[in-house]
Amino acid sequence: MADPRTDAPATDRPRVTLHPDFRRGTVDRRLFGSFVEHLGRAVYTGVYEPGHPTADQFGFRKDVAELTHELGVSMVRYPGGNFVSNYVWEDAVGPVEQRKPFLDLAWRTVEPNLVGTDEFLQWAEREGIEPMMAVNLGTRGVDAAAALVEYCNGEAGTRWADLRIANGREKPYGVKLWCLGNEMDGPWQIGHKDAHEYGKLAAEAGKAMKLVDPSISLVVCGSSSMQMPTFGEWERTVLSYTYDLVDHVSMHAYYEELEGDRASFLASGTAMDRFIDRVVASADAVGAQRRSDKKITISFDEWNVWYLQSRFPGEQNLPIQRDAPRIIEDVYSGLDAVVVGDLLVTLLNHADRVPVACLAQLVNVIAPIMTEPGGEAWRQPTFHPFATTARLARGTALDVRVDAPSYTTKQHGEAPVVSAAATVDDDGALALFLTNRSAEPVEVDLAHVGASLSVTEGWRMVADHEPAVHGPEHAAKVERECWSQVDVASDVAARGAGSTTVRLAPESWTALSGTFARA
Repeated sequence: MADPRTDAPATDRPRVTLHPDFRRGTVDRRLFGSFVEHLGRAVYTGVYEPGHPTADQFGFRKDVAELTHELGVSMVRYPGGNFVSNYVWEDAVGPVEQRKPFLDLAWRTVEPNLVGTDEFLQWAEREGIEPMMAVNLGTRGVDAAAALVEYCNGEAGTRWADLRIANGREKPYGVKLWCLGNEMDGPWQIGHKDAHEYGKLAAEAGKAMKLVDPSISLVVCGSSSMQMPTFGEWERTVLSYTYDLVDHVSMHAYYEELEGDRASFLASGTAMDRFIDRVVASADAVGAQRRSDKKITISFDEWNVWYLQSRFPGEQNLPIQRDAPRIIEDVYSGLDAVVVGDLLVTLLNHADRVPVACLAQLVNVIAPIMTEPGGEAWRQPTFHPFATTARLARGTALDVRVDAPSYTTKQHGEAPVVSAAATVDDDGALALFLTNRSAEPVEVDLAHVGASLSVTEGWRMVADHEPAVHGPEHAAKVERECWSQVDVASDVAARGAGSTTVRLAPESWTALSGTFARA
């Protein structure tokens, strides 16, 4: 029987082929993680603000927690980020009144030290969110990393577990996912190391951490971006020391519109796709050289739209500040939201090798949720595609094939005008995600030979052409003008057995839900 994914004739009309038997991998719920770092207002006046009208008895904002649940966040990475590389975790446990503020060198901010390991882990537990912890391998090392695992996961009767109990928490937290430092390839990182230095340290720290708790999973630092001069060689060297010990290698990537180049920005998903493929190839090459059957997977634990080059002055240019300064509070447009949706398409299409991902960050700092001190919390435009994908994408990611015309971009080369991903669960519930990167409406043919497909509802984000403005009024305007339900009756049409047509708006991201099963 011919494979229906490969026998499509060449055509200028985009065609997306899918079948319930052609599967990519299970959609891990940790794919919908986020990130809370001690940076700007992510913690203070973000997730935590005692005295706020919605604050719970522990000082955490319930309005932010409610939006976090609506967003569909499954996991949160903490405490950094660059922050972790000069963090002494022991100074941030125990009675709050006895803790001392300190200068965080990463973001040149006086950290008040009111939220630490216990406060974060108990917040995550109350909200039903899995924690992902990072250890400091910048200014510290093996002892401190193993001690933190013991503090979090150890049973009574040892030094650090007993300290946790003395601090009011008897039951171990049972943290399962741990990052071996952060962006250690970056010269900006406090305690930056070359690949050999870091690889040796990560191996020894990880070994000690697993001796404390063999059930934990470890994430070793990959390259901070595909543009790093050491990219590729860094992964090869680091994994040569850690391959048998770690479970995941990290990836970080941020995307932005530069000099009005919308075409390249809309094709950011192709750059992410290429980055993932190259890291997977690097990891598999190390495995092949070792004759290992083990597969290292990806923890894409920082990704988002961030106007890093055009809006952020750089850490070294920040003055020393205190009282939760407003740092990196990018505001987002409908265009940004379309790109975020398309990046989610890419992540779903790599579900077999990317089980973990973190939208960076959760609140205020390049975030889908914004707050005002003492005031309201609101959804940025990027909130909507993430929340919709987290809600709909269940079960198994299908191996979707896209045949579509391509266009040339300045930054990313050739990119298809349409991208697509799909998931189906055991009950036949279908989620289909489509991006139209072109400035014209597009009709897409869905080929599903041998399978019945029914679309019942959908949602669409269209790009705008207005600059984003801080505040809930702008976010509400974008939601009103760019975010809407799909009129399934007019935009989705069956064309006979095994064929359906979907109409996509210009520069848009669309999510459709329905049913899908063998005919």
